[in-house]
Amino acid sequence: MRKFSQYIITALLIFSLVSGCATIPRNQVGEQVEPLIPAHELNDAELLNVSIRIFDPGELPTDPDKRRGLAPEIREAEARFAPIHLKHTLQRTGYWGAVRVVPDDDIGAELLIRGKIVLSDGESVVLEIEALDARNRVWYRRTYAETARLEEYYNIEPEKEDTFQDLFNSITNDLIIFKNNLSPAEISEIRHVALLKYAQLMAPDAFSNYLGMGPDGHLSLLRLPSDQDPMLARVNLVKVRDDMLVDTINDYYDIYYQDLWEPYSSWRRFRQEEVTAMRELEREALAKQLLGIAAIAGAIALGVATDYETSIRTQPLQQVMIAGGAYSMYSGYQTRQESKINQDAIEELGISFSSEAEPLVLEVEGKSIRLTGSAEQQYAKWRNMLRQLYARETGLIPLSEQIDSAPPAAENTQP
Repeated sequence: MRKFSQYIITALLIFSLVSGCATIPRNQVGEQVEPLIPAHELNDAELLNVSIRIFDPGELPTDPDKRRGLAPEIREAEARFAPIHLKHTLQRTGYWGAVRVVPDDDIGAELLIRGKIVLSDGESVVLEIEALDARNRVWYRRTYAETARLEEYYNIEPEKEDTFQDLFNSITNDLIIFKNNLSPAEISEIRHVALLKYAQLMAPDAFSNYLGMGPDGHLSLLRLPSDQDPMLARVNLVKVRDDMLVDTINDYYDIYYQDLWEPYSSWRRFRQEEVTAMRELEREALAKQLLGIAAIAGAIALGVATDYETSIRTQPLQQVMIAGGAYSMYSGYQTRQESKINQDAIEELGISFSSEAEPLVLEVEGKSIRLTGSAEQQYAKWRNMLRQLYARETGLIPLSEQIDSAPPAAENTQP
């Protein structure tokens, strides 16, 4: 009987080890983080415009248990949702100029934010964030993680309060703290470098001598063009057009965000409830199966570890233990089947959130240019067209390469 007790103790110890709480990601942000707000309204010279690139969706877990209920389509939706909500969080602070979500790296960004989704399973989110300014100086690279509390799934509001708002506020505050450590001269330099980087994109030869690059890849301002420079004036006009298109694309993203809010919030809440239920069921199943194994193992030990007479005398007990153990294991199997039903319910939520933007028609030089495809594709086509437009206006390329022979992806329509 002593060995039987040892088997029971061993089984219970194993159960306690494998049925603990879910793993909580590291680098957890604090609770009830409030965004920083300036003591007074900042003037334009103190502000920086922010471009937030659509996040890298990262990889789904390879472990089938951790992957259940997740889908590439949902992760792609999150890669748009997170930067859009971060944009709204930044805008509310009053520390920034224009804050826009961009489909790709913005060459003229004063501050560019990139993000990658390391983990997002409805319960927890882990984001890697990189912030760098126009000078190619990285402000920081940090990892943020939050595991939501139950009440945080309900007290939510679009653009204002997300389930993981503490995480978004933590990112925002870190950006503000870094910005506040910049001198007015540094902020001015960042703004000038951003404009000249954009000018170099439009006309590399004309603006190549205004910026210098050090061995570390950091850009510095060598000199400024004259305020009366006609080529710079054209660059500013093109930049205005560019910003208008990016604002239009942000309207697409905001509509997408609003449409996504309810189903995505429900998915996160439902998945958290389902995963919690599955954990409870799996713990119950595991307990039954381990106790069943312990009972069978104890019966076997009882039969082989005693003398022949005792073995014969305890045979009825051994049979009861084996039968009880087998039943317990079967009961555990049935409980796991119930868990599988909940898992299937989560899998059904793996629907596509992919978005296709409406065709965008723009007036350029008396012609209507129709951009098609996703917002990201429209953005890429527009940037290519702007370079051709600027080149035509400044006479930097032959007439045969004018915008009228624009890339096939952009369709010219009659005015």
